[in-house]
Amino acid sequence: MKRPIHGGNLTWAANQAGCPVTSIIDFSASINPLGPPNSAITAFQQGVAAITHYPDPHYLQLRLALGQLHNISPDWILPGNGAAELLTWAGRELANLQLTYLIVPCFLDYWRALQGFGAKVKSYPFSWEKKTCSLNLDPVDPQSSGVIINNPHNPTGKLFHRDILLPLLEKFALVVVDEAFMDFLPPDEQQSLIPMVGDYPNLVIVRSLTKFYSIPGLRLGYAIAHPHRLQQWQLWRDPWSVNSLAAAVGEAVINDHEFQKQTRSWLVASKKGLLRGLSNLKGLQPFPSAANFLLVKTQVPSSQLEQKLLKKHRILIRNCLNFPELGDSYFRIAVRTDAENQGLIKALAEVQSS
Repeated sequence: MKRPIHGGNLTWAANQAGCPVTSIIDFSASINPLGPPNSAITAFQQGVAAITHYPDPHYLQLRLALGQLHNISPDWILPGNGAAELLTWAGRELANLQLTYLIVPCFLDYWRALQGFGAKVKSYPFSWEKKTCSLNLDPVDPQSSGVIINNPHNPTGKLFHRDILLPLLEKFALVVVDEAFMDFLPPDEQQSLIPMVGDYPNLVIVRSLTKFYSIPGLRLGYAIAHPHRLQQWQLWRDPWSVNSLAAAVGEAVINDHEFQKQTRSWLVASKKGLLRGLSNLKGLQPFPSAANFLLVKTQVPSSQLEQKLLKKHRILIRNCLNFPELGDSYFRIAVRTDAENQGLIKALAEVQSS
């Protein structure tokens, strides 16, 4: 079976480990281990009766709820079949420009979306290991150049202050900001550009609901952008891209304030403990992260660690072989429960010494 290019491929991991899928402890996909919340389960159960009908093609109730959440008109919101679908349409638009800049290392799905439409791409490495990072991006032709970036950044976990990102809006014809992990930060620490969308018709924000609320199997995300742009995207895609169960769950979870508080409280403590435990292991250098995952530099090749952890402990980590700027010297891990985090630290200590 071919090595996966994304995290969370439990079928592949179980095949490697020779065990059932349910036996794998997945640190490779950055999914909230506290979810899905009860509000999601309830909405799912109550929504089962609706599967005999087509979903509302305009997803009005979900868009109204998201509009209230972000204090923006629902006309500026487009739900999608996960953030991946929305990145596809962003990639199609970027491909119409002469050049698209990618801040690397980057989420692999950006390459998929851009290359699928024949976009011309230029990589822009940034100094993510420095305490403070800047983006001195100056396109040769601002009128026909685009850029895509995620914030917090995946896979490094760096958080770009909005003051670093705002100049991009003056320099590029189209700026796509993937904020898939922004929800994991407390509201007063978030650096979202959503409040700026009304002032910049060249700005697109992509959000995911699957990671924070632990519903990746439902596939649900949304884009925030100028209504004219979203109307064009709607013409490009298939009707009913979001199923009725996903829409119902999405409407419920974004109003689950108790779960949001619980998640953010858990993450602060658990991430701190995981970071400290990894720092105490010889040969590992974990980097601070604003998201619910950590990037770790390793003296032992990450592909070797991955195989040993799978076969001896049924633990799946995310090697970085598919990030050319990182390679076999790094791996990425999600922050999970305290017990699972401690199990990973113990397993890493064991396989490193074997």
